[in-house]
Amino acid sequence: MSRRPPGPEELWLVRHGESVGNLADARAQELGVDRLDLDVRDPDVPLSPTGEQQADALGRWLAGQPGPPTAVLSSPFTRAADTAHRAAAGLGLSVRFDERLRERDFGAFDGMTAGGIRDRYPEEAQRRQLLGKFWYRPPGGESWADVALRVRSVLATEALRHDGERLLVVSHQAVVMVFRYVLEELTESQLLEVDRHEQVANTSVTRHRADDGGWSLQSFNSVEHLADVRAPEVTEEADVPHP
Repeated sequence: MSRRPPGPEELWLVRHGESVGNLADARAQELGVDRLDLDVRDPDVPLSPTGEQQADALGRWLAGQPGPPTAVLSSPFTRAADTAHRAAAGLGLSVRFDERLRERDFGAFDGMTAGGIRDRYPEEAQRRQLLGKFWYRPPGGESWADVALRVRSVLATEALRHDGERLLVVSHQAVVMVFRYVLEELTESQLLEVDRHEQVANTSVTRHRADDGGWSLQSFNSVEHLADVRAPEVTEEADVPHP
């Protein structure tokens, strides 16, 4: 009988809790302004009080699972790091950080709303329409394809370190979606079809299990642990809109 390749037996992918940036984005969209009202760098954006409650609820739920995570890896961005620490506390686990799990780099569009991007950079909206969401790279930023290279690198280097473990990975919306693309060997069109129908919620859990040399999806975007926490609006990354 052939032995499976080294690596985690399960991956639990979690988006960070609601952040102050998520709230600023919602306010900017409501007011129809070009930029978010934030005075910190994107890596330093903290969780909102609701986000802290979400992360604590996630930790309690994980601790009650019959086969909870045995290791935690996180984006170093504050909103993800705080989510990871709060979730790991109930499991008695420490958190390791990997910059390859950081948020997608929006380059020149960092801190802008979709409407602001459309108004200030109409030629970029046209270019995105031509290339599509997966391949389009904002000026000075990253495409989803660029994020896929990071995800593949993480999976390759973390395989031996976490062989046989149940690994909790705390990251960001686009990164969670691209993990699905890589793990399930989706096509561009399949990934975008998922993205059109469901946005990744704050502290949602997406689980994959190693299966015959590949990965099988066990759950996607689950928020059952948030039953007693106020649910915020699901926020989408501020990508360039179609013209």
